[in-house]
Amino acid sequence: MTRILFLPGAGASPDFWKPVGTLLPADWSKEYFGWPGLGDQPHEPAVTGIDDLVRMVAAKMDGPVDLVAQSMGGGIAARLAIEQPQKVRRLVLTVTSAGIDMAGLGAADWRESYRKSFPRALPWITGSRAAALLPVEKIEAPTLLLWGDSDPISPLAVGRHLQSRLRDAQLHVVAGGDHDLARTHAAEVAPLIERHLR
Repeated sequence: MTRILFLPGAGASPDFWKPVGTLLPADWSKEYFGWPGLGDQPHEPAVTGIDDLVRMVAAKMDGPVDLVAQSMGGGIAARLAIEQPQKVRRLVLTVTSAGIDMAGLGAADWRESYRKSFPRALPWITGSRAAALLPVEKIEAPTLLLWGDSDPISPLAVGRHLQSRLRDAQLHVVAGGDHDLARTHAAEVAPLIERHLR
């Protein structure tokens, strides 16, 4: 049976992926993650950085899973796909960095607006200037890349760059899609995700 772990971005809400999840088959197992201490989520003393979030997801991977991830969550998903390939069946990466050089591909800096939107978020999320680079070529899981053509935070050039480096990846461009396209264009992306995960 298809088992999906939905990973949000730095906004951290477990509700982010629910508009898509509700459009996927009802008998598919779905788990929605929130990130403690980020966005408006309550703090947990044990969570002090991205490594803790990776461990949090890994703890739920007791067998092969599909990872559906947005933005920062895509970096977590990519790490797990590299570190535990036998446990990641398929990947969906949406407007993410997935461990590549974003600034070099024209990405806007999101930190200032994030701080205004989420003043209670832990400082580590905006403290680092760049995410750790990952050897994405090592990802074996078939990957669906979902990008918008109107996203300044993760521009389409990032999706194209990832497609060129991944061994098994398809890129779908959402017209008018911004950084929250998985929520605003759920009816468009849900059938693509369903087809990819079948």
